[in-house]
Amino acid sequence: MAKKIDISQFGKSLGPGSGIIELMDDLGKAMAKGDMLMMGGGNPAIIPQVVDVFRERMRALIDTPDFARMIGVYDPRQGNEQVLQALAGLLQRHFHWDIDARNLAVTGGGQTAFFLLFNLLAGKHGTQHRRILFPLAPEYIGYANQGLTEDMLIAVPPIVEHDDEGFFKYRIDFDRLEIDDSIAALCVSRPTNPTGNVLTDGEMRRLADLADAHDIPLVIDNAYGAPFPNIIFEEVNPLWDRHTILTMSLSKLGLPGTRTAFLAGPPAIIDAVSSANCVVTLANNNVGQYLVRDLFNDGSILRLCQETIQPYYRSRALQAVAWVREAFGDTPVEIHRPEGALFLWLRFPDLPIPSSQLYERLKARRVIVVPGHYFFFGLEERHPHEHQCIRMTYSQDPAIVQEGIGILADEVRAIYAESS
Repeated sequence: MAKKIDISQFGKSLGPGSGIIELMDDLGKAMAKGDMLMMGGGNPAIIPQVVDVFRERMRALIDTPDFARMIGVYDPRQGNEQVLQALAGLLQRHFHWDIDARNLAVTGGGQTAFFLLFNLLAGKHGTQHRRILFPLAPEYIGYANQGLTEDMLIAVPPIVEHDDEGFFKYRIDFDRLEIDDSIAALCVSRPTNPTGNVLTDGEMRRLADLADAHDIPLVIDNAYGAPFPNIIFEEVNPLWDRHTILTMSLSKLGLPGTRTAFLAGPPAIIDAVSSANCVVTLANNNVGQYLVRDLFNDGSILRLCQETIQPYYRSRALQAVAWVREAFGDTPVEIHRPEGALFLWLRFPDLPIPSSQLYERLKARRVIVVPGHYFFFGLEERHPHEHQCIRMTYSQDPAIVQEGIGILADEVRAIYAESS
């Protein structure tokens, strides 16, 4: 009999049992089986107009010397210099940011960027243990297991507001936002995954001022935000200042397979992340960088997002809300106001079973969603929404989304009936 392998604490922290691993396992199994209604993952929609843009970019590259360099050359640890200069120029021209290539680095996707960032900023600092503070829970499922030391992430429960249109919305409870010497950085996603919440310019300014006052970074996960892919349905402005660390990913632009993200931040952070990334991965994927370089140079990436990607998801969000309200009828359901990203965040008031059990019942009926408890990490006290909510995506084929919503409503209705 083979000797049992003794996995280290590092291995255990990255092993089975985390929400992101369960999510990706379900995604893979659903795609393999072919008969599952995949409404739980964050895979972007395949938008034909966007695919055509990158198909043409690839064709153009094939006929140039850049193609050989793209597939056959290791780039510097910070990323391709031409691409970094092109992105810096885009941010200077269109947003008037005081930024250059020294403030930018490439990583193998946003997930990698946050793993490196969190563990460079937080954890053991001499005799002190420092943590990442999330001002607004719930937050992205993929953060929860990023820390290599225990108790690295801490979060603040939200203020819940309801409006006249039948939506609810989470807001930051600034009165409970306590920052002391143990806090290494603030971190938010904008739009927020899983809820589609978009923090207002006022909220972002207050967070930036707090970061400045305490001389810590404000880390902004821009996977769905401006400048790209700009899946934001509200009028807001992207934020940049000397304490900001901003991540920008190509995934939701329509290039998840290239595993490419850009990090913008102070040069010292950029150097540290680039060094760590080099140790872990040696060099970055070149394909995504080359595909977007000229789109950065001529600014057409912004037009693609504004004229094609954003309207596409806005119409999908409105349609999904209409389908939920039609399917549920009088069955209790609350919808977080969808202000961006790819998801609806649904709450079932007084649900007699936890959403994790609802998830299992739906999976038995071929529908994959994500139960809410995975997104409420870092709280010192439990929040009732974590067992009453689910995340569902509206990025898949409309027929799949509509059928999945119908099954979801039917199952929730049955659960309420069973408890009456």
